[in-house]
Amino acid sequence: MTILHDLYRHPNAKRRRVGRSGERPTQPGYVSDPTLLDPGDPHRPTSQEARVAMEGRVAETAFLADWTDMVFIHFEVDPDELQRVVPFSLDLFEGKAYVSLVAFTMNRMRPAFGGKATEWITKPIATHQFLNLRTYVNHHGRTGIFFMKEWLNERLAVMLGPKTFGLPYHYAKVDYLNDETHCAGRVVGENGEVAYDGRKADYLTQALPGTRDAFFLERYTAFTNAGRRPQFFRVWHQPWKVGAINGFTLKSKTLLGSFRERWTETAKLAGAHWSPGVFDVWMGRPHAVG
Repeated sequence: MTILHDLYRHPNAKRRRVGRSGERPTQPGYVSDPTLLDPGDPHRPTSQEARVAMEGRVAETAFLADWTDMVFIHFEVDPDELQRVVPFSLDLFEGKAYVSLVAFTMNRMRPAFGGKATEWITKPIATHQFLNLRTYVNHHGRTGIFFMKEWLNERLAVMLGPKTFGLPYHYAKVDYLNDETHCAGRVVGENGEVAYDGRKADYLTQALPGTRDAFFLERYTAFTNAGRRPQFFRVWHQPWKVGAINGFTLKSKTLLGSFRERWTETAKLAGAHWSPGVFDVWMGRPHAVG
């Protein structure tokens, strides 16, 4: 057993009550899954619903982290070809299937209990850069994201991710540039690369419920299948505040072609967003998918 494995199962773990978000959690309360799960009419929980669901479970929050300098790149793909390689039912928006590349930096990942006294435990993997490929799924009424593949530049995390959370981690060289007006990135994996750049729009806004942007962004359950069995874990953070990326250019996406899967041949760019990020994200412990 690893230290991380013990941490997310610790029966007496305490959640941090106030974070940089500046918002105090609501009173803990029990939330039964049927209130959020209806296979006939899938419900996509809001940030507040996701928060209450985590607070209503003992020691659900395992880690805290800041996710910063976010870039979301969305593609429409053929739903039938995508479904062939995804082990959960797809969650569609107006009959269309999507995948997204998400580039970001994770900062200060630390245990959700103990404050500064326990931050040393995760210090070796506390900060690193990610590019994840995700799609949108609905498992018996529980909607969320499914991580198809993730690339990051921290080898120890690459070793731990599959064994703990079932995350499909792979090592890559990652180079991101984010300043006040510009975003650019290049991720080089074993069999290809992704490269992009664009100009950040000044105006930030929250996605309106029911819109395609909300479909992409407001997701609080993650499904994985790279470990011994399918798993899911919950997260909570403030609703995303995002802006458009003007003049967005996808210079290379050969990393997608390295999958050698037919859905990649159908991928059409559907849009891109940037966000300064979210802070004190609650990252839940993993559960087996029933």
